[in-house]
Amino acid sequence: MRHEPTYEGRPLVRPDEEVVDQGLGFDVTTLLSRRRMLRALGLGAAAASLGACGSGTTGTTAASGTGLVEIPDETAGPYPGDGSNGPNVLAESGIVRSDIRSSFAGASGTADGVPLTIRLTVLDIANGGSAFAGAAVYVWHCNRDGGYSMYSDAIEDQNYLRGVQIADSAGRVSFTSIFPACYSGRWPHIHFEVYPDQAGITDASNAIATSQIALPQDACEVVYAQPGYEQSVRNLSQVTLATDNVFGDDGGARELGAVTGDVTTGYTVSLTAAVDTTTTPTAGSAPGGPPPSR
Repeated sequence: MRHEPTYEGRPLVRPDEEVVDQGLGFDVTTLLSRRRMLRALGLGAAAASLGACGSGTTGTTAASGTGLVEIPDETAGPYPGDGSNGPNVLAESGIVRSDIRSSFAGASGTADGVPLTIRLTVLDIANGGSAFAGAAVYVWHCNRDGGYSMYSDAIEDQNYLRGVQIADSAGRVSFTSIFPACYSGRWPHIHFEVYPDQAGITDASNAIATSQIALPQDACEVVYAQPGYEQSVRNLSQVTLATDNVFGDDGGARELGAVTGDVTTGYTVSLTAAVDTTTTPTAGSAPGGPPPSR
């Protein structure tokens, strides 16, 4: 059964196009609904403004004259694989790849799950909101069981679900992956870091931005009803975007991806991330704690 593509619970006007291409009417409704949500969360009119700083970090700013707000700076978590907390997959030959479902560089495992295409569009606030062509985007996330390659029990020797793509002239990157699990205590999410270019990816301190993509609840519920995702059903029921310790400050207003597709043909999640090379990233450090046992 095909599920009609939605964004924040609303059907897309143009189902075959990305959320940024749905037209002015759709954009205005999205803006108004997000402002209502922010007010409901008690953040006030200042937080609802497009010019407000988000996530309580100095690295999140509005660009004068562009109307863009920098993507909230978020933790890389304890399993980044970028050298800031243990192993550094970004130093491996072959890390620049579009299909991240399988391990590489001598490892041979493959992550199973519902197919997911991850699409990010990176905009450069420091250059008037233009497409950030040439930016290197590192993406990583947990597998169907909630474990992270390179860290979790039984998959420390794997490096799947990690990869880098270089933004094209429109600032776009795309990865072929699988839908991640919901593990205890966190809303379903995908991590990403943005670097100014490919040459700088081996040093995590070069990252311009570190953030996360929140996955919409309706898509998660459909995926987690599939075989292999059983443990995610209970975990999802115990957390909301408002209570999540990363997205909870604004309900994921600027990090909630738009999802299209179905479990048969696979899903696509899209997000536009505006970054600012003139600000200092503040949340890329990895908190301590043992990796999840899977």
